[in-house]
Amino acid sequence: MKLVILDRDGTINADSDDYVKSADEWVPLPGALEAIARLNHAGWHVAVATNQSGLGRGLYDVGALNAMHAKMHKLLSALGGRVDAVFYCPHNPEEKCGCRKPLPGLFEQISERFGMDLQGVPCVGDALRDLQAGTTVGCEPHLVLTGKGAAYKDRPLPETFPPATRVHADLAAFADYLIAAR
Repeated sequence: MKLVILDRDGTINADSDDYVKSADEWVPLPGALEAIARLNHAGWHVAVATNQSGLGRGLYDVGALNAMHAKMHKLLSALGGRVDAVFYCPHNPEEKCGCRKPLPGLFEQISERFGMDLQGVPCVGDALRDLQAGTTVGCEPHLVLTGKGAAYKDRPLPETFPPATRVHADLAAFADYLIAAR
């Protein structure tokens, strides 16, 4: 199975320092949903791995999170695309759970759910922690220069990034790369 794992906030939708707390605040980045649909049409399954510490902080509840994801699924469906599964960490950083990126718990859940080793599976995110979580289980790291990744436009990545990290302008550019490469 061809699988790609995407971060959510800053990769698929606009991020906010105040947290994305409702379906109304969940706004897709330009071209991101179309990129997911193109990946699907090229035979790729898509899973999302996202930290949602706003749940643990009491900023929104699971109902609001489900509404955000329902909006994402509905907008994707209209484009002929889909996300196969969304995995999220509901904990705040102080809880020291194993599922909060940069730890690999969400990726381990994805591996178990899909019944596959994640060695070489592309993982895409806008932050170092997204790529650290993925590379811990053997994923191929891809940074998008949207969301937090915008800080790395026109400059080399710090040495803290995994050495094989590929950089893309946005999710659409990543989709172009992946479809052409495989």
